[in-house]
Amino acid sequence: MSCVAATGAFADDDDDDGFGLAGILSAKNKEDLSPITLSAGVPLSEENWELKSGTYYEFEIEADGSQELALVGAEFFRAIWIDEIVIEGLEIRPLGLDSVEFDEAGTMEIGFLAIKPGSYHMRIPGSTGETQRIEIEIK
Repeated sequence: MSCVAATGAFADDDDDDGFGLAGILSAKNKEDLSPITLSAGVPLSEENWELKSGTYYEFEIEADGSQELALVGAEFFRAIWIDEIVIEGLEIRPLGLDSVEFDEAGTMEIGFLAIKPGSYHMRIPGSTGETQRIEIEIK
């Protein structure tokens, strides 16, 4: 009887209203965001991000190596839970993040769960132009 009770506790994969066995990390709860470009004189992103708390997101940061550039956003990084950062097939699972920096061309993918509602931004440090930052709203 205990086997039947334990089996009954599992979520139904076919439930269209639920997330499935992976919970909030399931594919049903995942969205891709527009990439961020790190390049001398090029806007970071074509659009700002509007996120929903509790949704899992992935985005890429693409650097062309035209200049050594960083991206900072401590307040944003503290308002999310970072699942993983992938660089050239290497998966990093950090406890937190303050900034990232590219010394040469490359691509980084970050997967995260939006948590804390509010207005945030990421920007190239030392820059003042609006195109060198991305505004982020978590609702």
